[in-house]
Amino acid sequence: MLAILKKEINTFFTSPIGYLVIAVFLVLNGLFLWVFEGDFNIIDSGFADLSGFFLLAPWILIFLVPAVTMRSFSDEKKQGTLELLLTKPISHLNIVLGKYFGACILIIIALIPTLLYVFTVYQLGQTVGNLDIGSTLGSYFGLLFLIGAYTAIGVFASTLSNNQIVAFIIAVFICFFFYFGFQGISNYNFLGDTFYLENLGMDAHFKSMSRGVLDTRDIIYFLSISALFIVLTKLNIQNS
Repeated sequence: MLAILKKEINTFFTSPIGYLVIAVFLVLNGLFLWVFEGDFNIIDSGFADLSGFFLLAPWILIFLVPAVTMRSFSDEKKQGTLELLLTKPISHLNIVLGKYFGACILIIIALIPTLLYVFTVYQLGQTVGNLDIGSTLGSYFGLLFLIGAYTAIGVFASTLSNNQIVAFIIAVFICFFFYFGFQGISNYNFLGDTFYLENLGMDAHFKSMSRGVLDTRDIIYFLSISALFIVLTKLNIQNS
């Protein structure tokens, strides 16, 4: 698994992909949070908090994570190297995990510079330090689990086609559905009590973690989604 992981990381940073992903994530967040006027702008909000960032980041990641993962297996299929990879003395699960953790690490590296926002908002308050550290840490933990789930979905989608664009579109759709789809369906109130339907979506669990309380139900939810799509990915490459 470590060999696959190192290969993925090297691939990201020996090509423009890794640098482009980090730059796009930081530039988009920076523009919406500090430059463009609107609901996400921290200066315009008048409050020393990062709620705008934690509302915006999951939506940017819906597109960014599939852009990273779309080549994971689709590229191997297109070049005809998947069969060769599967014959190596390494389990199929370790191959999947190597690619999964490689993509996760790249996205987490892109997330690390945003800690500068925490320091900036911490200093910007009318009273220095007037920042809810608990909810901020909870939100960052939520983003880490969200990245893990999105990445698992993206790697799975890359096994469905040898075309990277098709894999990207499929991953975006599945990520969008799991993040917002269940809540969107619950708004129509077909089933009366929508609490359980809303809790099938990532949005409800991410918002729960953003309150600063790390509920084991939220952690288990995200780990379950990640594990489900990792297993589905393993099954797909076995049958390819």
